[in-house]
Amino acid sequence: MNYETYYIPANFTDAGKILGIFEIRNLVEAVVLGIPLLFGCLAYLPFALTTKVIVTMIIFIPAAGFALIGINDDSLSRYLRTRWSFTKRKRILTYRGEVYYNEFERTYIRWRRQGVRQWN
Repeated sequence: MNYETYYIPANFTDAGKILGIFEIRNLVEAVVLGIPLLFGCLAYLPFALTTKVIVTMIIFIPAAGFALIGINDDSLSRYLRTRWSFTKRKRILTYRGEVYYNEFERTYIRWRRQGVRQWN
């Protein structure tokens, strides 16, 4: 048998990312969140310029960094949409496991809760 060796490049997971770290969606959300926050702080804070810049950076850098990183490998807006949907419906939103054929039928859920039927 002839085996061929294929080498995986080190940057194969960098597609769709800025600087190989941040996803494009997260970067756009950070800009959309940060620019109004930046200009709002600089325009409406009643301090001297140096104090305005310091207070603005104390507020701006954590907010933009939080939007860049995201939550649980999701962007901030995707997480908020998922959270909103969960609070409205109170169901399982994402499930990465085995799904049975009739799992979403009401009788299956009732049987599963009561332990009436054993599934393999």
